[in-house]
Amino acid sequence: MDEMANPSGPRKELVNSHCSEFMQSVKDIQMTLREEIKSACEYRPFEKCDYVPRISNEICCKKLEYLIAQVDEMRRTIDEFNEA
Repeated sequence: MDEMANPSGPRKELVNSHCSEFMQSVKDIQMTLREEIKSACEYRPFEKCDYVPRISNEICCKKLEYLIAQVDEMRRTIDEFNEA
């Protein structure tokens, strides 16, 4: 602000230097805020919840049970064909 109030007018290189410092300070603050927000978001109360894997495993088990039933039926059909 002192440079802007200079009676002979502000020196361009000094104003550019101050603006660059200010912009760097803003970038540093943004980076710090981003890191703080990121670290705050890392807390996940349901992180250890096993609902999705458990349900996925149950679905896989049901699929395997269905597949086993189909294979058993195919085996019975083959056995009946071989006996005839």
